[in-house]
Amino acid sequence: MRDLIVALFGLGAIPVAFARPMAGLLAFSLFAYMRLQDLAWGFASNQRWSLFLAVAMVAGWFFQRNRAQPIWNLRTGLMAFMLVWTSISLLLATGLDTLSNSFFINFAKVIFVAVFTTALVQRREHLRVFMWVVAMSFAFYGVKSGAQALLSGGSPILQGPGGMMKDNNDFALALAMAVPLIVGLATSEVNGYYRRWLKIFVPLTYLAVFATRSRGGFLAITLGTLVLVWRSKNRFAGLATLGTFMLLGTLVLPSDMFERLNTLKNVEADGSASGRLKAWGVAGEVIKDYPLFGVGTEQFQKHYLDYGERAGTKSGTRVVHNAYLQIWSESGTPVFLAYVAMLAAAVLSVQRLRRRAERVYARSWISSYCTALEGALLTFMLGSVFLNRAHFDLTYHLIAMTVVLDRIASAELDAPRLAEQSRPESGGAFRRPDRYGFDRRPSARRSFRTSRNAPTQLGGGAGFASPMESH
Repeated sequence: MRDLIVALFGLGAIPVAFARPMAGLLAFSLFAYMRLQDLAWGFASNQRWSLFLAVAMVAGWFFQRNRAQPIWNLRTGLMAFMLVWTSISLLLATGLDTLSNSFFINFAKVIFVAVFTTALVQRREHLRVFMWVVAMSFAFYGVKSGAQALLSGGSPILQGPGGMMKDNNDFALALAMAVPLIVGLATSEVNGYYRRWLKIFVPLTYLAVFATRSRGGFLAITLGTLVLVWRSKNRFAGLATLGTFMLLGTLVLPSDMFERLNTLKNVEADGSASGRLKAWGVAGEVIKDYPLFGVGTEQFQKHYLDYGERAGTKSGTRVVHNAYLQIWSESGTPVFLAYVAMLAAAVLSVQRLRRRAERVYARSWISSYCTALEGALLTFMLGSVFLNRAHFDLTYHLIAMTVVLDRIASAELDAPRLAEQSRPESGGAFRRPDRYGFDRRPSARRSFRTSRNAPTQLGGGAGFASPMESH
């Protein structure tokens, strides 16, 4: 029955993706992040639904008369550069086998979809529904796994749903990145029904991360939480709430969760942690010998034993367990620098946009989305220090979201009076003269709701945040 439902949804979404590429992107994201195919157990789980949808939405976009073009700026340009240089690196390492390297092909798809997203997400309504689909895809597993851990008394989660989240550590990192996105939605929506449910999703997602027993996931979600507290309107209240939950956690969570975290105090005594340190040493030796092009994507393990003695380890092979050293040793210094610059540029862009929004509005959907993306990216930047996730598709998609947020929010900030004129009455349903999403206007009862932003100067814009008194 599950296979039939997934297959019908996938097959039905393909023509819709051709007719409405933005709808295709949403369906693609469901298969990529919610892993609908992994919820089935038969024939539907083995189909390449994401590929079918990607082809359909690209074809539909190509045949549009007035199709929008992808946004090319520093961040998307660095993505393209990384792909080109990585392909040269792998070509030098493996020759024509590059064309059949599945890992490289998947990386090329990740870059393409991320850049292509900037062509499809054109309006604030697009960005909003896209944010909901991505965040709720992970919230589904956060709630499901968190409830499972709660009902089972804290039983460990040994693996994720599949794909790049199959490993429990990768699953923990993805859920940790989702927490700021969920909080961003909760702080940007006026509808009390949505806000209440989003607030329930957050603690269950935290519990799911703890249940994975992933130390990297714990450190990552801690940083993400601190970002959210720092960006909150009342930092003292945020810190007090955080302290309360930490105290409750020590009282109710299973002791083995904390025993796992205690190994961080002495990494040399822990086999897993010390093994990662040795792998980092091997990566350092590889970088010394191949500084320009590296040894090729997914070729690190093949060279591991050649450098083992120099790095102090003589047996076994490991992946790098560090996204930065992974991309540096496998693709070379230029790609490493581009990767770091891309992440830094994305974080700086949302920080700059938030400061600009705060000069116009005391509170707005722009600030909420900036905090959400900043928290998710910083969470990844710390968590990936311990994981082989330089090519994590969610990260590149989030960077694409910073690009479209910059464009959409800047247009509103450039003309706040224009946005004020198009704003409905406070608390009313969002009724704009332009069309919404799938070529129809939302109903007053079931649609997302919107209210005025709180302007700090004359003007204002239609936003998603709760109404506040003007300053």
